[in-house]
Amino acid sequence: MTHSKKITTPRRDRGNFLPQIAVLIGAALVASSLPVLAQTAAPWVAPAAAAAKKNPFAGKAEAAAGKQIYGTICVTCHGATGRGDGPAAAALTPKPANYTTSAISGESDGSLFWKLSEGRGAMVAFKGTYSEKQRWELITYIRTLQEKR
Repeated sequence: MTHSKKITTPRRDRGNFLPQIAVLIGAALVASSLPVLAQTAAPWVAPAAAAAKKNPFAGKAEAAAGKQIYGTICVTCHGATGRGDGPAAAALTPKPANYTTSAISGESDGSLFWKLSEGRGAMVAFKGTYSEKQRWELITYIRTLQEKR
């Protein structure tokens, strides 16, 4: 008489892997955010050559055109009055700039233009989206927000 012996392999409990997977995912998220955190921790200063640029479109017509662009792209983060309190602002780190502060009003048009063009962290780079003229118009409009504080 032949006896067949059933061979069994130990069953792994799949629940034991969940903490390990969670740790791996968490580590990946932290690692992927380090470059952004490092980038936004340092002061954001435009290069001297960029900061020295003068706004060639600083009239009332340009401010009106800039207001149109602001209402399309900037209001979500910077808010309708430029105080950095738009609906998306709460979820952003660092918080969007408040254009009505003396720190921002003390920056040159060239510095703001460079930041708008290059972007950093959550601030999108707009040099590939808007023309140079449109970006200067936007700076002209931002300056009007400072006058209303």
